[in-house]
Amino acid sequence: MLKFISFSSGSCGNCYLLLSTDEKGDSSGILIDAGISTRMLKKNLMSLGLSYDCFGSILVTHDHLDHIRSLASYCKYLRKPVYSTSRIQDALALHSFTSAWIGGYRKDLEEGKWNEIEGFKVRYFEVPHDATQTVGYAIEAGGHKFVIMTDIGKMVDEAVSFAKQADTVVVESNYDVDMLMSGPYTHELKMRICQGHGHLSNDQCAEAIKRFYHKGLKNLFLCHLSENNNEPEIAFKTAKNALFELGVEEGEVNLRTLARKVPSPMFEL
Repeated sequence: MLKFISFSSGSCGNCYLLLSTDEKGDSSGILIDAGISTRMLKKNLMSLGLSYDCFGSILVTHDHLDHIRSLASYCKYLRKPVYSTSRIQDALALHSFTSAWIGGYRKDLEEGKWNEIEGFKVRYFEVPHDATQTVGYAIEAGGHKFVIMTDIGKMVDEAVSFAKQADTVVVESNYDVDMLMSGPYTHELKMRICQGHGHLSNDQCAEAIKRFYHKGLKNLFLCHLSENNNEPEIAFKTAKNALFELGVEEGEVNLRTLARKVPSPMFEL
């Protein structure tokens, strides 16, 4: 059985948990990104009857602060290995928020291969975003295939290829174009968001869904919604309409938006 929890999703901080339980009842877990405090992580885990022991490793998608703000604290107090690409690891080794602690916990992922981590098979794929390097992850465990891709300026073929094989996809639906363009952001920031190396709009997310949807897709989670340029209802409706256009019946796919600061339920995938 595979379970998924979003503790926070957005520019305020990003942190997700995957838990796998095998036929013998043995459990393992992977934390994805470290954008919330150690204290908040502990509180959220305790509310679910879990502890830090429920996960053994941490995956990092990229070196922007909302994804690594508490990574040094996780290394210092939790002492868990941190997995990412060699380019991201090199950036973390120089980053003011992580340099003091990352070295002893660094684990580089092999490129183009499935990496065995805590009983999970993990493979990364690169996506366009204005960080040192940004990756999504394809993760397999217990017969389930899970894909997460957040902070993605535009959809790329490799990401679509992995999502086409997954029963659960977490994908960015960051902004509504009209809200962004009529909003208070500077012209430079608006262009940074929408010109291919920033974030994925609701409409772009919908088009991506049309590309990767397949009959085996059971769960679709919309992540990293903007606080200023989006509404959960708009993102949800746009994605739902894309599924409707594909002929997907109501309830066939578990479609959810992930909240910015409020933990999600524990989803059984």
